[in-house]
Amino acid sequence: MALLRVCGSSIFAFIIWRLIKRLRAPNSPLANILGPTKEHWLKGNYHRIFQDGLRYNLDLVQQYGGAVKIYALLGVKSLILDQEQLYISDPLALHHIVVKEQNVYEETDMFIMGNRLIFGEGLIATLGEQHRKQRKMLNPVFSLANMRDLLPVIQPIADQLRTILTAKIPADGSVVEVNILPWLSRGALEYICQAALGHSFDALDPTKENEYMEAIRMLAPSSLRLIFLRPFIPMFVRRFSLCWRNKMMDWMPSDALKNLQHVVNVMDTTSKKIFGEKKATLENEGFVGNAGNRMKGKDIMSIMLRANASSSNDDRLTDSELLGQMNTIIFAGFETTTTAMCRILWILAEKQDVQARLRSEIRKAKREYAAVQGLSGPWEDVEVPYDILMGLPYLDAIVRETLRVYPPTSLLSRTARQSSVLPLHQPIRSASGEMISSVHVPENTTLIISILASNHNKEIWGEDASEWRPERWLSPSGERLHLGDGEGNSMSGASLGIKDGMKYPGVYGLMMTFLGGGRACIGFKFAEMEIKQVLTTLVPRIHFALPASRDENGHVKEIYWKMNGLQVPVVRSPSGDNVTAQVPLDLRRVCEEDFVANQPN
Repeated sequence: MALLRVCGSSIFAFIIWRLIKRLRAPNSPLANILGPTKEHWLKGNYHRIFQDGLRYNLDLVQQYGGAVKIYALLGVKSLILDQEQLYISDPLALHHIVVKEQNVYEETDMFIMGNRLIFGEGLIATLGEQHRKQRKMLNPVFSLANMRDLLPVIQPIADQLRTILTAKIPADGSVVEVNILPWLSRGALEYICQAALGHSFDALDPTKENEYMEAIRMLAPSSLRLIFLRPFIPMFVRRFSLCWRNKMMDWMPSDALKNLQHVVNVMDTTSKKIFGEKKATLENEGFVGNAGNRMKGKDIMSIMLRANASSSNDDRLTDSELLGQMNTIIFAGFETTTTAMCRILWILAEKQDVQARLRSEIRKAKREYAAVQGLSGPWEDVEVPYDILMGLPYLDAIVRETLRVYPPTSLLSRTARQSSVLPLHQPIRSASGEMISSVHVPENTTLIISILASNHNKEIWGEDASEWRPERWLSPSGERLHLGDGEGNSMSGASLGIKDGMKYPGVYGLMMTFLGGGRACIGFKFAEMEIKQVLTTLVPRIHFALPASRDENGHVKEIYWKMNGLQVPVVRSPSGDNVTAQVPLDLRRVCEEDFVANQPN
């Protein structure tokens, strides 16, 4: 109890100091930037942005433009964060933030320190030269050559997922309702663990639970429960030693904190064990892990360890940095990929014509490849190589359009490390009524990058920007569109993703889903490959439809996607609780009527 009183007194004193500092500060330099009024003395506008905020986020930009002032946590005079923050979706401004002046606009201390406590010294927990050094080491690991080698090695995971789902479907052609979310989640976890570590946790076998697998699954929900404590992380890290922080965690009467501490400890212990085994075995030129012989050293960690060993002393990463990449890659490649795959299958279930066209494209590609290679057996079981998989036009259009309209992560933050001027592509109206083409950003201002609003920008993507329309990625003849070649298929007739020479700095499809610049998602090629491999494995044998059966009260399940920073699918009441993440779909075996009519068999 004495320790709790000390902690409480320290926090109270800190808040009083910040309050005095704020009250004595001059008027806000963002006073001339328009935005919504503060809605809550504690939450500001944050609860509207991060909690089921799809419509609110898009309306902000519609009303105020590409640079909007919002109120952060703790209301009128923020005690921990800057009270006024900038919400950015303008393409020129984002080019400066993530590319041209990325050394000025860095990740927030809250983000970096929080990730370092959880993951260690991985890519998302480092800045400056350390981050560039890590990136230099990891970029070749995710090369196209390595992805081509990895694809056939991880195909058995998709096959196992298909076997599990088809086993649940009646053989007589009738329908069964299956919640696909936990199975796609297990599949994504097995994918990334085998691909990243060369290690299988048997995630697709529900009888073989283990602590590490459960810890990875619980990390995101455990962290979200503590989202309002995140602003305090830098203060505690800077003012208290690791020993004192651990003591405070033990004394804190919070189940959420203790759950997160347990999750982090399990991840740390397991990853150290796997890392030690892999490093020792690779030094003896062998393969390690229960998937090691099948992976044959093609997993990401093996490639990285070999590259690191052959690097110069200046470029070589420490063991703690290598260890930090393990949990970072697994977490980053698990939650978001699961969400994307669930969203695509939900769309296919809703749009039967799209599902039939995709299935027909897959059948055609697999049959043609089987004929060229002289393969026998069912066409559904044919494994196409990387270049054919990635080059299927309609599959590619579906994946790109889903990731554009429904990005798994909708918002990210940056902090201005020095005073700067942010130019705007599209002028905005200021509080004084004049149109301005740039925004002065004071030092330490927090900026929120709106991935969602950027991907829905009507000026760049056309008036139908918020409509899911995969045809925008295809030429009139149905071929893949090469971005920026002037052959755009948008409703406005302009080149897709480009307007008057302006485009977003996204690393994937000119969209902001995987960000851009030096902190773009390094594993986006693997995520795209995994999604496409799973779809081309499941769709040929399984037909997906929205739930149709009625409960005892006559209600049909309606799936609703909440945008809580991450996309969360729930079942609306009265059929569901509107809280539990789930994607129940009707599954049955595929029949000939499930293909595009009049297409050759």
